Amino acid sequence: MEIRMFSTKGKLAGTTGVLVLLAAAGLAGCGGGKEAPRKAESLPAVKAATVKLAEETVPEIYEATGTVRARVSSVLSARVMGYLRELRVQAGDTVQPGQVIAVIEAREIDSGLKQAEAAREEARSALPEVENAIAAARAQLELAEATHRRMKSLFEQKSITQQEFDEAEARLRMARANHEMAAAKKAQLEQKIRQAESAVAQAAAMKSYTEITAPFRGIVVERKAEPGMLAAPGMPIAVVEREGGYRLEAAVEENRLGRIRPGMAVEVILDAAGAPQQGRVEEIVPALDPGSRSFTVKIGVAGGLLRSGMFGRARFTMGEKKALLVPATAVVKKGQVEQAYVVENGVARARLVTTGAAHGERLEVLTGLRAGDTVVAPVPAELRDGSPVEVRP
Repeated sequence: MEIRMFSTKGKLAGTTGVLVLLAAAGLAGCGGGKEAPRKAESLPAVKAATVKLAEETVPEIYEATGTVRARVSSVLSARVMGYLRELRVQAGDTVQPGQVIAVIEAREIDSGLKQAEAAREEARSALPEVENAIAAARAQLELAEATHRRMKSLFEQKSITQQEFDEAEARLRMARANHEMAAAKKAQLEQKIRQAESAVAQAAAMKSYTEITAPFRGIVVERKAEPGMLAAPGMPIAVVEREGGYRLEAAVEENRLGRIRPGMAVEVILDAAGAPQQGRVEEIVPALDPGSRSFTVKIGVAGGLLRSGMFGRARFTMGEKKALLVPATAVVKKGQVEQAYVVENGVARARLVTTGAAHGERLEVLTGLRAGDTVVAPVPAELRDGSPVEVRP
């Protein structure tokens, strides 16, 4: 074939177009008229089991997250001023009721107690002398009364003078006054003794405050002070939680609260406890958290391995609903992405899915699949998007 070159631009462009078409026709001829192979035909067939999806009636589960808290927690604080001499527990120690946890050194309190005890003993030691004085005064009074009776009888008989009778009456009045004075002194001394005993009791109470004791059987969860520190009234020393009494405090959305009631059974899942546990709603805090728009629901959970601060999930059964379930083995997780393989015309097609609550060994599908889809379950390791699928019986 002869190809001529012309200097005219238009004719040169036309000739170039003819050459391109001829080259394309030549390449097509070399291919023998066959089409380019598809991607599916380049992947090997994979044998897999499949499941056809259909909607089912399942429990409607609402899940809320929360934190384990102790039912009873006590912050043990100093009640007197002084240096912390001893702190006898570590975090994690078990303590018994009345066990001494810390000792505060307060010399002024010790001195005050000794002074109060000395004043009490001084007052008590004066009591025998006062009682003897009362006895003597009583004896003088009895004698004066007897003498007065005799003198009165004699005076009526004109056997004594008026002067002698007046003297007898004066002695009676004096004896009565002395007796009353002795009785008053005893009353004053008894009052002083009571005041001294009260001062001793107060000083002893202050002394007892230098020993910080556990209020119940529990576990020390935190030390808030160290020996040598200057303790002041109200200063936290340690935190103790009652052993065996824990609850999961879950945050429940406000639009769900109307369907949750005290005594309601709840499935509690704690990552640290392993298997799910059964709990019951014990308390619903009526105050709404304005930040999260949620209420706090307190769920009682039994278990000796529970500790404050553990993360947990509460699963509330709110009724029944229609849902699409897929075997858990049909869902492949890659980081935060979930996908399943749907078989279409014998070929596996990957679909992004979103799963919800678990129902035994199956997961609720929220998005990505629909009823009637046939999914691969379990997913073979060699399965890829576009792989031909040989369905195993």
